[in-house]
Amino acid sequence: MHALLLGCDFSSAPTARKPIRLARGQAVEGGVALQGLESFTTLEAWCRWLADTPAWVGAFDLPFGLPRELVERLGWPTEWRALLAHYATLDRRHIREAFAAFCMARPAGAKFAHRATDGPAGSSPSMKWVNPPVALMLHAGVPRLVAAGAALPGLYTPAGTVTRIALEGYPGLLARELIGRRSYKSDDAARQTDERRRARADLLDALERGSARLGLRLVLTEAQRTLLVADARADALDATLCLVQAAWAAARRDIGRHGWGLPAEIDPLEGWIVSA
Repeated sequence: MHALLLGCDFSSAPTARKPIRLARGQAVEGGVALQGLESFTTLEAWCRWLADTPAWVGAFDLPFGLPRELVERLGWPTEWRALLAHYATLDRRHIREAFAAFCMARPAGAKFAHRATDGPAGSSPSMKWVNPPVALMLHAGVPRLVAAGAALPGLYTPAGTVTRIALEGYPGLLARELIGRRSYKSDDAARQTDERRRARADLLDALERGSARLGLRLVLTEAQRTLLVADARADALDATLCLVQAAWAAARRDIGRHGWGLPAEIDPLEGWIVSA
């Protein structure tokens, strides 16, 4: 049994102002308790922490795969490990140019290719390179998850004993279930309003009640709750939402073909967002 649960709000270019945030937690009766928060200002420090931590189950807010339609159109490898190896060799400029050319050749309203998981999750296409730059997050993050020794169920299992499980999370999926389309965060100081602060407080109220479809309640200290409400960017809150998704998945580790709450039929090139 994996005792340590993780939720990660990821950045492909972390800085002291916008670090990668990691929520640490543990399963408790009927829920998950937030134990602490970590910050990483470099990709290398984040990868090293994951590699040095011997056993965990984590939900990470970055895509683990690209749309099959896109990959086939570009003539890239259609086996996940080979695709990841190819993708890792490309620089960000090449990725942006290849994806922009793909979009330019398509009609208005259908510029982007989508993965099967995007519909039920309500997620951005994983080929987007701006707003949010999730294609670059995949490029920066997934090779490092593999380097840290993680298995990505449905996509990749390393040789030897597996003690680190990485799942694709998406905090927006859980947030929408709890507070609808209300905006609860902004990186722009001018848009960090009282209304968004109230939305964060309401979101945490719902998480603590356990009113989510996932049937889990979040256990917080008063100090943690104050910190999460005060964080106008909501990076720590997004990491905590991913933590709840990781807890839901961990409770289903042995159920189904892939385990971890994943559907039986997953495109082994695209992957799936946990709990979608």
